[in-house]
Amino acid sequence: MSATGTERAPCGLPRIGLGTAVQGPRPDPVRAAVLRAIQVGYRHFDTAAHYATEAPIGEAAAEAVRAGVVDSRGDLFITSKVWCADNHPDRVLPALRKTLSNLQMEYVDLYMVHWPVTMKAGRFTAPFTAPEDFEPFDMRGVWEAMEECHRLGLAKSIGVCNFSCKKLETLLSFATIPPAVNQFTFWEMQVEINPVWQQRKLRQFCREKGIQLCAYSPLGAKGTHWGSDSVMDSGVIHEIAKSKGKTVAQVCLRWVYEQGDCLIVKSFDEARMKENLDIVGWELTEEERQRISKIPQRKINQGRRYVSEHGPYKSLEELWDGEI
Repeated sequence: MSATGTERAPCGLPRIGLGTAVQGPRPDPVRAAVLRAIQVGYRHFDTAAHYATEAPIGEAAAEAVRAGVVDSRGDLFITSKVWCADNHPDRVLPALRKTLSNLQMEYVDLYMVHWPVTMKAGRFTAPFTAPEDFEPFDMRGVWEAMEECHRLGLAKSIGVCNFSCKKLETLLSFATIPPAVNQFTFWEMQVEINPVWQQRKLRQFCREKGIQLCAYSPLGAKGTHWGSDSVMDSGVIHEIAKSKGKTVAQVCLRWVYEQGDCLIVKSFDEARMKENLDIVGWELTEEERQRISKIPQRKINQGRRYVSEHGPYKSLEELWDGEI
C-alpha cells in the first residue's frame, strides 16, 4: 500500500482522499469505485448530502469490512457535508442523522459546512435565482449546531468549506470548537487550490490558526462542463513533468502535497487511482517550485450560482470578501 493512503495531517485527516462528486445518480459505479479504491490503498473518502453518494460509500465500506480488505469501519476516514438547504440551526443535526442513515454508520470522521450560504429548507437543485431561494446565513447558530454534532459523538471533528479568511475570522471569534479543516471543493467551487490558484493568503492564515487546508479536485476537473483545463494544460507543469519522468497530474498533486495541504482526487479509473497515490519518494526542486510560484493566477470556478440580488451575496466580492 502506498504510504500516502494512510499518512495523516496533524489534525488526523489522511493526506490523500477520493472524492465522489459525480454528475447525476450513479450508485453502482460509485460503490464499485470506492471498493476498488480501498483495495488499492485509499482510506479517506469524501462525500456530501448534495452529491447523493453517501449510500454507495457506506455499502462499499461495509463490503470491504466483510471481505477483510480492512479490519473495521475505524480503518476508514469518512467525511460528509451539510448542504445549504440544511444550513439552519435546527436542521443541521437532523441532516447529519440522515447522512449517517445513508452511510449506515454511527459517526462520520469529519462533518463540514458545505458553503457559507443558507437556502430555503429543501432547496437542493439549481438554479438558485428566486427571491425565496436564499435566507440569511446564521453562522453562529449553524456552528453551534455543528458543535453539538461533535459533542454527541456523531462527528469526530467538524470543519467548513469555501470560507474566506474574513469568514474564518468571524467564525473563530465565537467558536467553542474551532474548525479542524477548511476544504476548497471544486464542485461548483469550494476552496479551489492548485498551481493556477495557489491561495497563498488563505494558506498562511489557516497555518497560523491551526486549520488544515484541503484541496478538492486540485487537477482542475479537466473535461467536465463545470471545470477547466487551465491546470492540466499549463506549459510550466508539462515541462516539469517531462523533465522528471512524471505525469502532469502527479506534478500538480505533488505541489499541493508539498504545501502541507490535504487533497481530494477524483478519478474512478484504477490506473489513475494508483497514479494519484504515487506522489511520495520524490520531490520538486527549489527551481521547479519557483517556476510554479510564478504561474499567472486565475480562479477557475467562482461560485456564481450563490450570487443573487435576492440573496446575502450580491456580488462575487461579497461572497469571497475580496479574496479573489
